[in-house]
Amino acid sequence: MADEHIIEAIGCCRVIIRDGTVVSVEPSVIKTCPLARRFAIPVHEITPETVARNIQNRIDTFGMFTPHRQLFSRDTFVGFGASELLSTALSAGIIDAAIIACDGAGTVVSNQPDMVQGIGGRMSGLVKTSPIPEVIKKIRDAGGIVPDSANASIDPVAGIKAARDAGYQRLAITVAGSDAAETARIADSEIIIVVVHTTGLTESDAERISQCADIVTSCASQTIRTICGKAALIQAGKSIPVFGMTAKGKEVIIERLRVISDPLLVTGSPLPIRGESEPTPLI
Repeated sequence: MADEHIIEAIGCCRVIIRDGTVVSVEPSVIKTCPLARRFAIPVHEITPETVARNIQNRIDTFGMFTPHRQLFSRDTFVGFGASELLSTALSAGIIDAAIIACDGAGTVVSNQPDMVQGIGGRMSGLVKTSPIPEVIKKIRDAGGIVPDSANASIDPVAGIKAARDAGYQRLAITVAGSDAAETARIADSEIIIVVVHTTGLTESDAERISQCADIVTSCASQTIRTICGKAALIQAGKSIPVFGMTAKGKEVIIERLRVISDPLLVTGSPLPIRGESEPTPLI
C-alpha cells in the first residue's frame, strides 16, 4: 500500500503527504485565522505555501505521517481543543476511553490522557491515512487499540465496537461535522460525541449537529456559530468558540475550566458571543 495521507488543514484546504513530505496543498477557503497565527510556525496569511511550511514543520518536528510519530504529550495546544477536552475528561474519570483518529493508524481507542493529547493535539482534519506499522506497534504497546491495522481506516463504528469489546463503557468520540449524524445513529447514551472540522457546513448540517452532538467546535463555520451557538448550554472561547450542547458536554467543558491555571471570567449571557478576532471569512 502506498504511503499517502490526506488532511484538511488550516482554512479547510486539502493537503497530501507522501513519504514524510508535503506534495500538494489546495487553496484555502479562508484567508486568516487567529488560531493559525499562534502556531509554532505562524500562518498569518493562509496560502498553499504557508500551509505547506506549517505542516512540513509538524512532520519534521513531531514525526507526523512517519514511523517517528510522537504519540504522547502533556502540552496544551489549544485551551478548549478536542484533544484537550478529551484528555481532561479521561483524567477526571468522566470517560473511560476516547475514540480518535491518528495518522498512520486510522481509528484509535485509548484510555491514556497523554496519548489522546499527543495524537490529537497536532492533528488537523484527517481524511485518509495509510498504515505505518511502527506507529501502530507503538500505540498497541502502550495499551491503545487499533481496530484496522491492515488499512488504517477511519471508522467510528469499528472504534465503538473495539472499545466495547475491550470493556470500556463511558466513551467519547471525535467525528467530522459531515459524519456527525451518521455516528449518532450508531452511538448510545454513554458516548459523548465531539464534532470537529465544521468549516463550510450547511444550515441543515448545523441543525442536525445541534440535535445530536454533545460538544461542537465552530472552526470557521458561520452556521455552527448561529445555529449551535443559540442552542448551546455553554460556550468556551470567543474567537473560535466551542459549544457544549448537552449536560454531558457542559460537564466536560466545566472540568476543563477547572484544571486551567490561567485566570478566567465566567458570566451568564445569551449565546453565542462573538469575538473581535475570528477566522475570515466565516463560511
